[in-house]
Amino acid sequence: MIEKQILNKKIKEYLLQEHIAKELPSGSYSKLELKKTPLGEKIIIYTSRPGLVVGAKGANINRLNRALKSEFKMENPEVEIAEIESPNLDPTSVAERIVSSFERFGPKRFKSAGYRTLQDIIDAGALGAEIVISGRGVPSSRAKTWRFLAGHLKKSGNVSENLVKRGIAVAHLKSGSVGVKVSILTPDTKLPDEVKFIDTTIEVKEEQSEEPLQKEAKSTTKKGRKKKKEVIEEKNEEVPSETDGQ
Repeated sequence: MIEKQILNKKIKEYLLQEHIAKELPSGSYSKLELKKTPLGEKIIIYTSRPGLVVGAKGANINRLNRALKSEFKMENPEVEIAEIESPNLDPTSVAERIVSSFERFGPKRFKSAGYRTLQDIIDAGALGAEIVISGRGVPSSRAKTWRFLAGHLKKSGNVSENLVKRGIAVAHLKSGSVGVKVSILTPDTKLPDEVKFIDTTIEVKEEQSEEPLQKEAKSTTKKGRKKKKEVIEEKNEEVPSETDGQ
């Protein structure tokens, strides 16, 4: 029963995401989140350009509310806009930005766009990133795939499946469709094989041992004994014996 509810929620989010992608300008939003409230349902749209999503005097939001009531049968939908703090670390935003540039200016300079975008991701603090551009729209006689890679990026295992963020976008051009796939390993990711060195200062207290003091005391006593012996011998030599007088 719980599995069906989770599945239905995911299907609803996917259909909403497709509908919002058609309604809003291309490259204007990253993802959405669906939440239930006591008054109805709340839809949170994450974007790096909130002004473009809202539109002039909230025109886009009003149009979305009408579509949600009529097509998705929502009684009291509430649309909320959330701004992404670092858009260069969000893979969907990066992919949509590349697709938007392809649709406006064409894919002739796709290499410079790939390298420039990759450098922006690394400058934002990402541990690793990969951009894959493929399709018939890439300037060539047939479909090709270009890969731009920088930093440290896991390709397999738990880190690749659960911690690496991925985003996909498609540009529909006259020459054909171009797919853009972006993978980012964000700086807040804790890798299991990461090793950190901790600098610790250890205070060493020098304790004076008693052995040299004992040796010094023994040497002084020996010297004192020698001096006493010498004094006694000198006194014995000065005192004349009785046989010498006779």
